[in-house]
Amino acid sequence: MTPLLEMRGLRKRYGGRVVFDIPSLTLEAGESYVVMGDNGCGKTTLLRVLAGLEPADAGEYRFEGKPVPLQPYPEWLRRQVIYVHQHPYLFRTSIAHNVAYGLRSRGLSRADCEAKVREAMEWGGVAHLADVPPHRLSGGEKQRVALARVRVLEPKVYLFDEPTANLDQEGRAMTIELIQRLCSANNTVLVACHDHEIIRLPHMHRLHLAGGAIRVEPARGQAEASGDDLVPV
Repeated sequence: MTPLLEMRGLRKRYGGRVVFDIPSLTLEAGESYVVMGDNGCGKTTLLRVLAGLEPADAGEYRFEGKPVPLQPYPEWLRRQVIYVHQHPYLFRTSIAHNVAYGLRSRGLSRADCEAKVREAMEWGGVAHLADVPPHRLSGGEKQRVALARVRVLEPKVYLFDEPTANLDQEGRAMTIELIQRLCSANNTVLVACHDHEIIRLPHMHRLHLAGGAIRVEPARGQAEASGDDLVPV
């Protein structure tokens, strides 16, 4: 099966510092991945480069087997690879308007958006908050609105930056459950975080970023079966 996303020779520098230099990285459809590493190791930068929010200094990119230029980053690919910030911004309008924002920006009519937005709000467990001003939502509620807003766009690659940071236990649990439910046979989820509950999820492929290099650690259950330790990606 053709990988969903392939990167070769992906390199990023800030001045004289190499943030990362990754010979190869492959994300498969139907799989979930977590990027681990110390603060400042480049996890967020990697996600932003993959989403086209920051340029890479070098690298080859393939999406569903097709070569894609990284500069300029294609607009059509921005619809397929979506990055969700650690602290998602919500407009001071309604919850439905926030969830519908991406659809409306793509030119869908209000009528075409309504059913999709309603279903996404139900999925995210925020339909009952429809009349609550966004600034009155808890951190967990805001994160669930952000998850519903990205899910309604149906991208192929979801990129999440510390999605459970600063959430209480209930908010973390609900966010983790929704992230697990996002991954399907046709897409992939990549999470950058320190959250051990996410890192230890079954079937979560663990990518360790350190010293500018990235290695993969077998998912729970795979390591025991294979006896492998960290191996190069």
